[in-house]
Amino acid sequence: MPFRDSLAFHRDFRRLWIGDAASQIGATTSLFMLPLLAAQTLDATPAQVGLVSTALTASFLLLGLPAGVWVDRARRRRVLIISDIGRTLALASLVPAAAFGVLTLPQLYAVALVYGALTVFFDVAYQSYLPHLVGTDRLAEGNAKLASTQSIAQMSGPTVGGLAVQALSTSYAVVANGLCFAWSAVWIALIRTREPRPPAVPDPHLGREAVEGLRFVFGNRPLRAIAASTGTFNLFRMASQPMMIVLLSAQLGLSAGKVGLFFTIGAAGGVAGALCARRIAMSAGQGRTIWMSIALTGPFGMLVPLAQDDWRFWLAAAGEFAVAFGGMVYDVAQISYRQALCPERLLGRMNATMRFLVWGTMPLGALLGGTLASLIGIRAIIWLAALGMALAFLPVFLSPLRTKRGPPLKKRPRRRVISE
Repeated sequence: MPFRDSLAFHRDFRRLWIGDAASQIGATTSLFMLPLLAAQTLDATPAQVGLVSTALTASFLLLGLPAGVWVDRARRRRVLIISDIGRTLALASLVPAAAFGVLTLPQLYAVALVYGALTVFFDVAYQSYLPHLVGTDRLAEGNAKLASTQSIAQMSGPTVGGLAVQALSTSYAVVANGLCFAWSAVWIALIRTREPRPPAVPDPHLGREAVEGLRFVFGNRPLRAIAASTGTFNLFRMASQPMMIVLLSAQLGLSAGKVGLFFTIGAAGGVAGALCARRIAMSAGQGRTIWMSIALTGPFGMLVPLAQDDWRFWLAAAGEFAVAFGGMVYDVAQISYRQALCPERLLGRMNATMRFLVWGTMPLGALLGGTLASLIGIRAIIWLAALGMALAFLPVFLSPLRTKRGPPLKKRPRRRVISE
């Protein structure tokens, strides 16, 4: 593809790209900072730290299906802007409590719940908005570019968050992080391409419309397999990651900066994966890339529980790097597969249904990790989670994706672009 034909030169995609990058930096740093705020400032137990992570992700389980219906009824650009502004205000609400020394765990849980609900709408909307901006034939490139910046956000977020916690108090660092969402809203507001107003739904019914999205996903065997693999991986990932913060920070006594460095090294694997994802999919085929990416890298996760405050810290970080590399290649391939397969009118509901299924396991994983850590120990739950992630490839391996090169691509009719 000629360089000038890259989506980097597509004005509105570039604005979405910048806005999404800012939002992802804020999201990644929040997932790191809020549990750290509970652990360091509020002296939370491992179970309470797990509850903060549960609150951050619970909305994917509670709101996942209705969010898809509402996104399909609305202009998705507006949903993105409102979600960003709402997250800014939610995190800013910590300022008075921090200033007067009355910040409590219940307030932190409430902020995490509101923040998580708005994140559901943002994530469903941007995945549904991308095909409108770039067209079906450029989805792999668009997803790879967005994924690369998301990985950079994941790489920089924990380190920036750790350094900010050391320079400021944790609560003020969280509030400063909220400005990322305000910056994202500005860039998305600058996008000039407007979606047509969604057609009015005769006799709208939330339940019936949500069921239509469920039927589409469950009626397609590859989508069912993707949901099973991704949901399994996310369940064990969220059981492990909050406990890694506790292990590195509380048990090994590492500084916030070094804890952030561990997750930054892992996120660097995601950056590398995003940069390689398109070429790997072109070589192996999109279907085979989906299962091979996590099958070949998942076992490296068994290095993570070996972490100690010596050379084994770097060995564990290398394992985190490999798992993140495979996970990102997998994500680019499976998201592009889903978007190309789905009719546009169902994109919001399909993405929301998949998010409900695959992210809905995350609060369960965080709750499971915190509960079991109190019973069998923090390092034991990290070992268990590493084994679960290593086996997560099995549903997609045992599906038709094992031999498929890609989805049945279809041309979409040209959309009329209108101005508001």
